Amino acid sequence: MSSGNNSKCQGLTKPALGEKEVTELIDRVFGLKVSWIRPLPSYNDQNFHVGVSGNRSVSEGADEYVLKITNSEDSQEPDLIEVQTQAMMFLSAEGFPSATPYLTKDGKIMYLECRGTGPEKKKYMVRLLTYLPGTPVAKIATNAQIFYEIGQLAAKLDKALSEKFYHPSVKSLHRGQFIWNLANVPLLDQYAYALGQNKYREVVEQVIEQFKGRVIPKLSSFRPCINHGDLNDHNILVDSNSASPENLQYKVSGVLDFSDMSYGYYVFEVAIAIMYMMIESSDPLRVGGHVLAGFESVLPLTEEERGALFLLVCGRFSQSLVIAAHTALLYPENKEYLMITARTGWKHLMRMFEVGREAVEHTWFETARRYASGAAA
Repeated sequence: MSSGNNSKCQGLTKPALGEKEVTELIDRVFGLKVSWIRPLPSYNDQNFHVGVSGNRSVSEGADEYVLKITNSEDSQEPDLIEVQTQAMMFLSAEGFPSATPYLTKDGKIMYLECRGTGPEKKKYMVRLLTYLPGTPVAKIATNAQIFYEIGQLAAKLDKALSEKFYHPSVKSLHRGQFIWNLANVPLLDQYAYALGQNKYREVVEQVIEQFKGRVIPKLSSFRPCINHGDLNDHNILVDSNSASPENLQYKVSGVLDFSDMSYGYYVFEVAIAIMYMMIESSDPLRVGGHVLAGFESVLPLTEEERGALFLLVCGRFSQSLVIAAHTALLYPENKEYLMITARTGWKHLMRMFEVGREAVEHTWFETARRYASGAAA
């Protein structure tokens, strides 16, 4: 759930194609006939779940896809979108449940669609991606087992991207002013006005100042990597592999939305996952320990990285809440979707500050220690 390809969160031009236009586009660009079409919620792009007929290759099999129409600002970064799409293809080949693109009629993974004329002309990058079945984590009754698995996924995914993925334009993932990169929490200063004057803004301003003093100076000691950057509760799909409703066991069946990929640090990914999984728990302060245990079963954090975890989680809460409030001012018609995290996010951030770093970290680290020692967590 993110917006913008740099620090400028102001007016991204969100696409607004109608279903008839989308049907024509899919036929013209991909050579497929739309059987049915359903709009999907999105932050600042436009997404459709479509059923199609007329596949050019029987071996491709699938007849359900997601059409992703990227906003006009991000569409000006074709190298970045190319790398993100190639990363999805790489991960799928490596066994991760990632979507892959259906090629255009001329064999490309994406297409630049132009709309309007003159100064009103807009260009949107279009991709048709395989549809991944499953239920978003946001819609299940979560448990420790799925939190642990998501922690493992976060570590394995970043490790694969950082150690094995290469593309000539991979340098485009160095997105220095990208507002959603956790290193850029200090950039929230310029958007905090959207919160008004209240206790929430006061806490966010405390997070920003502590982040500047305690996290930024330590970035050089963290291990760098490529981050997915948005492993939130709507971007991870799961399936149940248990017949017993009393003891459901979940497995990840899909990882969505690679538009926030950027160079960052391993500890960023686990902090982002912890923050979003807290949203989905009845006992949010304990969630971090399960996610951390899963992550550290693949990549144990260093002392410096562990020491920054509390503020990194608070930083991600602040990013999500501030940017959502700012973007909702720009797109009030999309406010309900934009403010999903805010429904419980403020409560969790305020609670973390109330309990305090030391107590929260003790809960997280003790839970992770029990996993590592083989004790029941």
